[in-house]
Amino acid sequence: MRRIVPALIGLLGAAACAAPALSYEIDPLTRQPLNDALSVRVRPQAVETVAVPVANASLNPADPLSADAAVPQMSAIPRETVAYNGPYGAGTIVVSTAERRLYYVLGGGQALRYGVGVGRPGFTWGGVQTITMKREWPDWRPPSTMLKRRPDLPRYMKGGLENPLGARAMYLGGSIYRIHGSNEPETIGTAVSSGCIRMTNDDVTDLYTHAKVGTKVVVQR
Repeated sequence: MRRIVPALIGLLGAAACAAPALSYEIDPLTRQPLNDALSVRVRPQAVETVAVPVANASLNPADPLSADAAVPQMSAIPRETVAYNGPYGAGTIVVSTAERRLYYVLGGGQALRYGVGVGRPGFTWGGVQTITMKREWPDWRPPSTMLKRRPDLPRYMKGGLENPLGARAMYLGGSIYRIHGSNEPETIGTAVSSGCIRMTNDDVTDLYTHAKVGTKVVVQR
């Protein structure tokens, strides 16, 4: 009997070593096992829920951006109400090319201030225009002058998230210039456009609710 017990222990030990290792997958986000049999042995860590403000909150539910919060459209230049003592009346849009800011005059000594992208060297301009047309998720047809410089551009692009005009466009007089959104929000605050005034989709949507057809737009160099 004394010889049998050590033998049994040895067999059990050999069997344990010969048993295949339990295989399972690790969830890449939680780093917890996905195998049901093993997961009961692992106590999951508590997950803290943090409320995150939704970018493009001002867009209506029909807008593509409202269904795709993963698309970053928040500007590094915050939209804010500031003091304004300039010569222009309520309802006027004033663009400071040098400052790279757009002001929508509210009246009462205040204005909404937005960060904008402006024309790169050689494409800056100044003057007074009026908004003659407004479009939501506008189609894009590059003007002939742009196509001469960039023949690789498409002749037509349907409105949407990838469209360079972004969520909204306000057309300035009979010119080729517009105040519009952008699919490159990182360019806001820089001078890289061909003369148009760029805004984030969130900001241009906000301005769109204030500005009407006929609004005066003053572009200052």
